[in-house]
Amino acid sequence: MTKASVCLLMCLVLVPGCLPARATNKNRKDVPVKLGQSVVSLTGPWKFRMGDDPKWADPNYDDSHWELMDLSPRDGSVDPTTGQPGYVPGWTLMGHPDYWGYAWYRLHVRVQPYEGGKIAIAGPANVNDIYQVFANGVLLGSFGRFRNGGTTPVEYYSQPMMFDLPEPDTDGPQDVVLAFRVWMDPGTLVSIPDAGGFHNAPLFGDAAAIDANHSLAVLGLHRTYTFTVVVAALFLLLSILAASLILFDRGDPVYGWLSGVFLLTALQSANTCFAALTQSESIVVASLLRDVFLGPLILGGWVMVWWVWFRLRQHAWLPALITLLTVMYMFSNLMGEDLLFTLIPHPVSQLFHLASVGIRIFFLLPLFFIVIEGVREQGWDGLLAVPAIILAVAAQFQTELAVMHFQISWFPWGAKVTLSEVAYIALAAVVFVLLLRRLMLSLHRQRELSAEVMQAQEVQRVLIPETLPQVPGFVLQSEYRPAREVGGDFFQIIPHSTDGSVLIVAGDVTGKGLQAGMLGALIVGTVRTEAGHSSHPLAILQSVNAQLEQRGHAHATCLALHIARNGAATLANAGHLPPYLNGKELPIQGSLPLGLLAEAEFSQIRFQLQPSDQLVLLSDGVVEAQNQQGKLFGFDRVRQLLATPISAAGIAAAAQVFGQQDDISVIAIAFNGVLGEPIVWRPTQAIHVRETVQIIPEEAFEFPDILRNQYLN
Repeated sequence: MTKASVCLLMCLVLVPGCLPARATNKNRKDVPVKLGQSVVSLTGPWKFRMGDDPKWADPNYDDSHWELMDLSPRDGSVDPTTGQPGYVPGWTLMGHPDYWGYAWYRLHVRVQPYEGGKIAIAGPANVNDIYQVFANGVLLGSFGRFRNGGTTPVEYYSQPMMFDLPEPDTDGPQDVVLAFRVWMDPGTLVSIPDAGGFHNAPLFGDAAAIDANHSLAVLGLHRTYTFTVVVAALFLLLSILAASLILFDRGDPVYGWLSGVFLLTALQSANTCFAALTQSESIVVASLLRDVFLGPLILGGWVMVWWVWFRLRQHAWLPALITLLTVMYMFSNLMGEDLLFTLIPHPVSQLFHLASVGIRIFFLLPLFFIVIEGVREQGWDGLLAVPAIILAVAAQFQTELAVMHFQISWFPWGAKVTLSEVAYIALAAVVFVLLLRRLMLSLHRQRELSAEVMQAQEVQRVLIPETLPQVPGFVLQSEYRPAREVGGDFFQIIPHSTDGSVLIVAGDVTGKGLQAGMLGALIVGTVRTEAGHSSHPLAILQSVNAQLEQRGHAHATCLALHIARNGAATLANAGHLPPYLNGKELPIQGSLPLGLLAEAEFSQIRFQLQPSDQLVLLSDGVVEAQNQQGKLFGFDRVRQLLATPISAAGIAAAAQVFGQQDDISVIAIAFNGVLGEPIVWRPTQAIHVRETVQIIPEEAFEFPDILRNQYLN
């Protein structure tokens, strides 16, 4: 034996002893693994043919002359709808442009199932638009609703589907002929650049594995529309928020418009999810809601929002133009989306689609005009809105951008985010910031206005005396009920300090609110100043007229009545209602209101009051009260009331209950002529209260019992 042989023998003996011993475990349980539970992607090549024939489902049909369609995806291809990999273009990019209708896919498969295994097939997760699947001529099922008699099928947006194959008759290899009958609507050609049939390969294999893949595909589809659900909820909350702001600022219509547009956007997003995740709403119905109704209304609504936002009321023609464009947009989408392809040929529908694009472009003209005017009027508020408006404009051409192969969808963390959603969220964010700023400014203005109203109410106490002076020989009553917080009626009762006479001035300034109250304060100040020099009614009116005429656009009706201690009365009138003496209107000629002409002449009469005579001065708010049927209170009802022993408060209450439209002022003067003796109010005619109520027609005027008991003696 050589030395080399000896060394080799020693190594064989010693080395195994130097290696670590393999661990053993007598209680070990091995996990069983069954090879064969697998899924295969059927990329083909498939046999493909356009048209429709039921014989093409027959496994014995000779399809050798059909063209081949390879469904192998390119590296890095992504489904633009779900963001999943493995996307392949449709038949319009494989030699059949502009084709829509039926087409068939056939594939011969030899399969060796494992013992006891079941076979299933998962349909393509993205297909245009619906299909039926056959195995060896047996219909396994369908996605979509196919109807007999040549009726157009009902399409739905693509969703994952799986179908079980019949159990094999033998244990050996099986030959299966798979056939897919596909239908595509012509409207799909408009919205998808590479439309037509399969966009990914069906899966074939073990039923349990197919079911697991199907569950993952369903979860992936739901995850795809997660962001759309969030958008729907967000815009619903924004709609509620905008509607709630109406309570804080009822005078600004922009909150109502924003609430409506936000609500429409929420409905559009919610409907997108509903149509994509269920088979309860067809593509036709979803397109009608999205493209024919909600989309045009949202676009027109946003244009109106900015018109109202920038307060461009001087351009009153814009709402009519926006309404017309919105209606035209609806009609062109109805005709241009191939929704009525059974009635309107596809080439004609394409012309309407081009018209829809033109209308959307034309929509930009009023939108840009509004934005430019808004920037000119409001500066930074308008500039802040420009980027979001540009995004929203781009979103209106989302379909056209997709056809031109621009990226309009992104898939962060598997959730689909579209250009329109980004645009509307950016627009909503900008509007939210502007809305908060607008609301703060509005609340600031309201606080300022509230302070001004409080000041004006202080002025009102000067216009309408809270307590009437005691004038010997007279009994005075008054009642004032403004239509707003600050009214335009005024009256002053100024007794003379030495001769026992009394000067009564009453009137109504044009307008309402704070401006009217301030004008009334000017008149009252002028009256009191002039009364210190002269109590003649004509001089009072002329002095007030001179003050108003110098201001311009300041007008008022007014009368001045001077009653001497012995009952001699002088009345001057400037467009005011004549007083009633013992229930009858005094015969005084009409004249112009104050403030119209510098040298205006005012009518004047003199008359003598007798003991127990009664004078009633009314503002036009009494006779112009109007009920819900549009009937005026009128002079006849005034005369009927004055024929009864009714107080000034009773007259005012009757007009207010009937339907107040304007400030109501009533002054009643009873003259006795004998100083120190009480004055008894009497009716001007011998008419009882019950008879008076019967004179007034119930269908036109009802005097409530509570008022009758309070004001009728």
